[in-house]
Parts: sequence; C-alpha cells; structure tokens
Amino acid sequence: MSDSRAAPARLTRKARRPAPCHPAPVNRLWLLLVPFAVCWWSACSTARPLPALKAGEPGWRIRQGQAIWRSKGPAQEIAGELLLATHPDGRIFLQFTKTPLPFVVVRSAPDSWEIEFVAENKRWSGRGKPPAGSAWLQLARCLTGALPPDGWRWQGFEDDRWRLENKFSGEMLEGYLTP
Repeated sequence: MSDSRAAPARLTRKARRPAPCHPAPVNRLWLLLVPFAVCWWSACSTARPLPALKAGEPGWRIRQGQAIWRSKGPAQEIAGELLLATHPDGRIFLQFTKTPLPFVVVRSAPDSWEIEFVAENKRWSGRGKPPAGSAWLQLARCLTGALPPDGWRWQGFEDDRWRLENKFSGEMLEGYLTP
C-alpha cells in the first residue's frame, strides 16, 4: 500500500524545463536596438569639425611669428613658425609649422574647439571650454587676452614675446608674434 501512495506523488510533481538556448525574439530585437540607439545619440553629441580658415573673409587679423615647444619637462624643444588668426566673433585659428608641414592646428569658436596633430594624424574636438591640459588650446586663448586655467603660468612681455608653461608637467611654449 505504501507503494500506491508514493506513485501518485511522483506523477503530480512537475518536471523543470531547461532554460532556452536561444534568446526570445523580443530579446533579439533589443540586442539590435540598444547599440543602434547608443550610436545615434553619441553621434548627435560629438562636435562637428570646425570650418577651415578663410583668410579672405572680412574681420580676420593675422599675425605670424616663431615659437619653441617642449612637450614635457625633460623633452627636447621643437622650434617652428607660428600663425595666429583671430576674428571679432571669437573664432581663433592657430598653426604651428615645422617646415615643410603643419605640425599642430588649433581651431576654436566661442562654443567649440578642435586640435589636430597633423604628423600623427590625430584630432580631438569638443564643445564648450577647451580642456586645461593642452598647451596649444591654452595658448590660443591666452594670445587673445584670456587668462590660463590653474596650473598654467602666462607671461606676456613688452616686445610681443610670451611664455606659457604648465607648472606640473613642464610643458612649455615660448615665442613671439608680429604686431
């Protein structure tokens, strides 16, 4: 009799089904939609490249000179030609050339910035204020009268010479521009 009571208990117990090996169709849809949405929203937030300098446009003031750049404290200094173009609407163009090619190109507008290291084929851009860690972006601002952020030392001299130095990294730019 004890066997007959145990048998029904086994029959009423439900077997556990193994988890499905493939995701449900709804899950597959999410796997496609989420990466697409991330790409779509991130594309909308990246800064667009700033337009090239059109020196023929009215309002541009162009100055030329020489500069020496040291990337870090013990690094070797690089000398080259410097071109600065400023516009009354707040646009700035700065180019450091080590003959025969441009070495660094900076473009800045009141609401965005862009820096390109031509020899390395690298370009960074953003919106708002430029990052404090870039000497080239800070130089473009300092040459137009803005004060550098904390950690930077700006010196302007009477004969249109200047010096910008990062107190912590030792990065330095020194030079002059024709009036």
